This record gives sequence, C-alpha cells and structure tokens, in this order.
Amino acid sequence: MRYFKNIFEFYINSSIHVALSCFALVHLTYIMFHISYNTSVAFFTFFGTIVGYNFVKYDALVRRRSVKFSAQLQWIAFISFLSLIATGYYFFQLERVTQIIGSVFLIIVLLYTLPFFPNKKNARNWAGIKIYIVALCWVGVTLFLPIINNNAEVTSFVFLVAIQRYIMIFVLILIFEIVDLKLDDPNLKTVPQQIGVQRTKQIGVVLMVLFVLLEFLSNDIRIEFLALKTGLAITTILFLVYANENRSRYYASFWVESIPVFWWLFLMFFS
Repeated sequence: MRYFKNIFEFYINSSIHVALSCFALVHLTYIMFHISYNTSVAFFTFFGTIVGYNFVKYDALVRRRSVKFSAQLQWIAFISFLSLIATGYYFFQLERVTQIIGSVFLIIVLLYTLPFFPNKKNARNWAGIKIYIVALCWVGVTLFLPIINNNAEVTSFVFLVAIQRYIMIFVLILIFEIVDLKLDDPNLKTVPQQIGVQRTKQIGVVLMVLFVLLEFLSNDIRIEFLALKTGLAITTILFLVYANENRSRYYASFWVESIPVFWWLFLMFFS
C-alpha cells in the first residue's frame, strides 16, 4: 500500500495529473470545433504543462535550498528534463504562428516565476494577479493553440467558448485558493483572502450559472454539449460549496483537477 501511495504522490507532485487535465481540454477543443487532431499540439501542451508547473513550483525552492533534494524531487527533476526535451521536439513540429504564440505563453510563465528586475517580486507574488494569469494561459494553450495551428477560422463561437473556459478555469482555481487558504502567504491577496470564503463561493456559483447560460448564445446549440456543460457546472459547484481549509490536498490537486478529464471522457462517449 505504501508503494502505491508513493507512486500516487509522485503522479500528483510531478504535475502529470494537471498536465493530463490540460491535455483533456485540448482534446475537447478538437471535438467541439470538428478540427483534425494534431498530435504535436496535444503533446506539446502535455509536456509543456509538466515543465511549466514544475518550474513554477520548485524553482524558487531549489534556488533557496529550502527543500531537501529528496529521491522524489530528483525523479521530478528527471521527468521535467525529459518533458523539456519532448516539449522542444513537439514545438518544432508546430506551425510558425503557433510557435510564436507558444513562446508568448513561455514568457508569461517565466515572468510569473522569475524576478527580472532588481528588488522586484515576480508576477506570481503580484497581489491578486495569479488567478488571472493562470486562467489566461490555460485558455490560450488549450483553446487558441489547437485552433490556430489547424488554420481554423477564429469565429465569434471561439470567443464564446473562450469566455466559458476562462470562467471554468477561474472557478476551479477558486477552489484551490479556498483549500490552500491556511498555507498561502497573506500578501498574495487571493480572492478568498480579500473577500472571504463565503463570498468567494457565491461568486463561483454565479459564474458557473453564467457558464451554462452563455451556451444559449451559440447559433448551433447542441443538446449533448448543453447537458454536459450543465453537468460540469453542477459538479464544479458542488466541489466549490464543499471546499474548505481542512480538506485534504488531494481534494483539489486530484479530484478538482480531474473535472476536465471526466468532461473529455463523457464528451467522447456522447460523440
């Protein structure tokens, strides 16, 4: 049992699970817009997420030597190195315009992590901005990257889906911020820190209702999409309502991050 627990912790800590969620959203884009599947975009996103998240999580800790370089951390570094090579490989398989957009998001990740200016904090520590940067990156990478790489038309429906996806990612991050409330530095000024847990939940519920209502703005409402998005909204709301500071870290880092994966699997089944 201990062996399986270690594997599971490595799976979560090495950002493989969050990368799978990102991978799932890319596949959702291909299904929703009926564009041909591109392996390079999907795996560039998957491996790039592992590299980006591990860089954000462990870079500062390693540079400050505030954590021991344990066996698990060594394996995470190894996985990150392999993922970096894979990311580079798939990057050069992308269209030129997609490479440019991917590079922009790389710069955002670096800005988010590294203090580029003397005596200045990195973007991750800019009060209240974290949630907006992360949601923006997820929408850009999982929605616009596949569409642009396939030279598909960027219609009003694409922007409608972009708003919906931004809302969903935003609310999922709110759940993380509630669960991590005890651990987060007060200076980060996360949403729950600024307005309280109860108001954060109320805002999240309103946003998820809006997430469903936006579907009716589509010129081609598909019942299966509406049903799935309604189910997704209800599931997310339940996780949000029951989120609190005493929840296990797996509540958010595994179950909440699994929501896009289940959405993808259900959509494949209905399609």
